Amino acid sequence: MRILIERFIAAPVADVWAAWNDPADIVQWNAASDDWHTTRSTVDLRIGGVFTSRMEAKDGSFGFGFAGTYTSVVDYKLIEFSMGDTRTVRVEFAEQGGGVLLRQSFDSEATHSIEQQRDGWQAILNRFANHVEMKLAEKKLDPASSK
Repeated sequence: MRILIERFIAAPVADVWAAWNDPADIVQWNAASDDWHTTRSTVDLRIGGVFTSRMEAKDGSFGFGFAGTYTSVVDYKLIEFSMGDTRTVRVEFAEQGGGVLLRQSFDSEATHSIEQQRDGWQAILNRFANHVEMKLAEKKLDPASSK
């Protein structure tokens, strides 16, 4: 089954794209809840390139790697990738109304319910949006800042 999540982000597409693909940003937003975090991330954003992330419970009780291979990259518009278990993910960046509607669709897996998967991926996307919007607000407060 294919699952779709989306979120409007009140920021320019260049800022959204950069935060989605920069390992330094990814470790700040890539978690479904406050008791999890991403400890490291790598990105080789090109067709055939690989990304990796290490997600861990903050109490050290559990962790796992998340990785994929990029199958399509259209700057500021689209990223598609496959995961090692043959599932695929499509991420669309659609500029509209002074921001970006980010749509992410992905193949479900059999271990967790559809609702758990949708809720978890949506929580991560919500954290991403909050991260980007907060970075943009900080940049507006400090125009001399380059990031």
